[in-house]
Amino acid sequence: MQTALRRFKADIFQALAHPTRIAIIELLSGGELSAGELIGRLGMEQANVSQHLAVLRSKQLVANRKSGNQVFYSVRDPIIFEVLALMRTYFQKHIQEAMEMLDEMDKNVRQREPGESAEPSSAHGAEI
Repeated sequence: MQTALRRFKADIFQALAHPTRIAIIELLSGGELSAGELIGRLGMEQANVSQHLAVLRSKQLVANRKSGNQVFYSVRDPIIFEVLALMRTYFQKHIQEAMEMLDEMDKNVRQREPGESAEPSSAHGAEI
């Protein structure tokens, strides 16, 4: 059972492992959109968007319905928005940590004496 659950999780993350597919899910957070609307908002070719939608459909992240000659897409379960929101929070936390490290590095550079080099010197004075 544990292996099946891990495979399921991996499949979902694999389906989300492309910026365009994440963009599609984010666009659908406002509600159902036609394929044409998605193509227009993404500014991509129809064939490319169709391939990404096929991946999302195959992993059951989006549902589609036909109305006349149009196909409309929606997110199958809104919990995926929570997953993406958690990933955004995770990203922001790690960006904040990186920014704090950069600030600390800048602070250390400013505290060096004026003649001190920021680069390590070589043992024999040879240039690399």
